[in-house]
Amino acid sequence: MTERQPSLPLTELTAVTPIDGRYGGRSQELRPFVSEFALIQTRMEIEAKYLIALSNVGVVRSLSPAEKERLNSFGPNLSLDDAERIKKIEGETRHDVKAMERAFRNMLSGTSLENVTEMVHFGLTSEDVNNISYRLMLKRATESVIIPTLDKFTYELVTRAEQHKATAMLARTHGQAAVPTTLGKEIVNFASRLNKETRKLEKQQLTGKLTGAVGNFNALQEAYPNIDWFSFSEKFIKSFGLEPNLTTTQINPYEDMVEYFQNYIRINNVLIDFDQDVWRYISDNWFAQQAKKGEIGSSTMPQKVNPIDFENSEGNLGMANAIFEFFSRKLPVSRLQRDLSDSTVIRNIGTALAYSLIAYKSVTGGLSRVAPNLDEIAKRLNEDWSILTEGAQTLLRRDGVEDPYSLMAKLTRGGHIKGQEEWLKLIDNLEIEDSQKIGLKKLTPQEYIGLAVELTEKAIEEIKSSRK
Repeated sequence: MTERQPSLPLTELTAVTPIDGRYGGRSQELRPFVSEFALIQTRMEIEAKYLIALSNVGVVRSLSPAEKERLNSFGPNLSLDDAERIKKIEGETRHDVKAMERAFRNMLSGTSLENVTEMVHFGLTSEDVNNISYRLMLKRATESVIIPTLDKFTYELVTRAEQHKATAMLARTHGQAAVPTTLGKEIVNFASRLNKETRKLEKQQLTGKLTGAVGNFNALQEAYPNIDWFSFSEKFIKSFGLEPNLTTTQINPYEDMVEYFQNYIRINNVLIDFDQDVWRYISDNWFAQQAKKGEIGSSTMPQKVNPIDFENSEGNLGMANAIFEFFSRKLPVSRLQRDLSDSTVIRNIGTALAYSLIAYKSVTGGLSRVAPNLDEIAKRLNEDWSILTEGAQTLLRRDGVEDPYSLMAKLTRGGHIKGQEEWLKLIDNLEIEDSQKIGLKKLTPQEYIGLAVELTEKAIEEIKSSRK
């Protein structure tokens, strides 16, 4: 058996997951928000602001502006070396929050704040810090990285919808020829769906709790019974842009985060739908892919240009949704006042976001490399004029012809009408008044698009207005 090295440095080639390995360059924007380092920074930020909040209600001595500034710098200015030292402390304590607390205390040593050291983490349980931390990490990563990426892709869809709002194409239902639509209308459908869900994500409200070991403020109330801890907790949580939750066990119930994750699932499902549709259009030669010099589509078939960006996007969206769905099932369930099984699960927020981000970048890149094959789209639109029978039977109904649906079905169902000449011949042979044939003869696949152009324009305006 070949011997393997017992350990390897972490690089793109040695990373266990593709997120930090193969796709590290496509997910690196998330590192400042959802990495272990970001978690330590955020915990530090909360502990510092908590100490200041205790000072504001007289539990801790009055702090000078310089002391408050120093405290508020602890999180943002934490270095990787500082974080490494905290991880070493955790190796001894086997408790990550306690390790951070000890490091925080050490940072006060030798400063004017040394005499408030014992008030660090006063009356708190670790979950008071963690529940706020993870929600801030999720919220900040979403606002700073995810939403701008989604909005960029939506803008690309809108641009193409505008360009092709009047480009008639064959719509297919059940995989079969249906009636005409326009390429722009089909593209804007996805842009509209995606934009609506992105705007909902933007407005999602997360909660926060600071209520002690089992949610009753036991230690805080015992130590300082004259403090209004309800008001203190609410004000502190609101300072982070979160909605206060006073009714908790040790943990803050996860329903708010589940709602957040399910918003992501809906967004990702819209994009999976898009990936699969574009894949089909490429397969049918309705969309042409750009062939880049030097790229290889197959190790054996030289001619291949594969839709790998859309396939990559679809796969990574599935990975993200699998994690989000597990979050949604697991996190709301905790034994009695708490168990620790949620702790290892919630650490994977960054994993789900990273798979999503990788997918968003893949589909954006894929879209930039495809263009509609207008000749093929027009050819497929015009090869069977039986797609006009919906319009024909509807016009005949308007004109009082008896059971025109059955009339048209008898003549066309399962058959084909190859072009305008055959269509006009079919109309001429109908046993209806000549005046009733006039409108039928004017029908063409290019013109029978309903209000597709107007709907596209309306959707584009709605998208733009929602983002002002």
